[in-house]
Amino acid sequence: MPGPLNRRQLAGLGAVVVGGWAVGQVLWRTAPIGRDVGPTADLILAGNGSPEDGPADATLRLAVFSDYRCPACRHGFPALEEAVQRDGKVWVIYKDWPIFGPPSERAASVALACAEQGIYPVVHRALMTDSRTIDDAMLRDVVMRAGGDWLRATTWLAAHADAVAARLRANGQEAYSIGLAGTPGYLAGRLLVMGAIDTGDFKRLFARAREES
Repeated sequence: MPGPLNRRQLAGLGAVVVGGWAVGQVLWRTAPIGRDVGPTADLILAGNGSPEDGPADATLRLAVFSDYRCPACRHGFPALEEAVQRDGKVWVIYKDWPIFGPPSERAASVALACAEQGIYPVVHRALMTDSRTIDDAMLRDVVMRAGGDWLRATTWLAAHADAVAARLRANGQEAYSIGLAGTPGYLAGRLLVMGAIDTGDFKRLFARAREES
């Protein structure tokens, strides 16, 4: 039975492990990012009534499938926000896909109702970064802090409940149509990335999507 490794052997083993990790990182960073989902992406990127935000001279359209209670969505949100801001020419299409139960559905519905007041992006950001439990008290506070009118939002939602529910179902159908099994999903041009990624990966995604457009 071999004896314990000596200090030199341990150092050598450590170097191999670190070297392997470094090579893995290089391969990861240089591998093509995103999966081409074909022309179906064009239909999704048309918006179809989803909230949108971005500069008039945007050169890339990005659809974001997310859930306000999804840990990976919330983890990846700061990187997404930073990457979009740094790029400066990305048009974002918000695809609320509440798959984490009733509180997620309520939050998504209220957020969509706030689009009528022109504050959807602000409400979206607040819901992605607020750590409180999602209930109506929390949602009301978020809407009011965003400069919105809670009564107006809930009244509008009550009058358009069927349309909002249809929009959420359509988002789910769009997600499945491109092979997205859960949140988050980022569709840049025709390239889809599933799961949270960092700012550098968003930069690579944006670059490749523009190259292949």
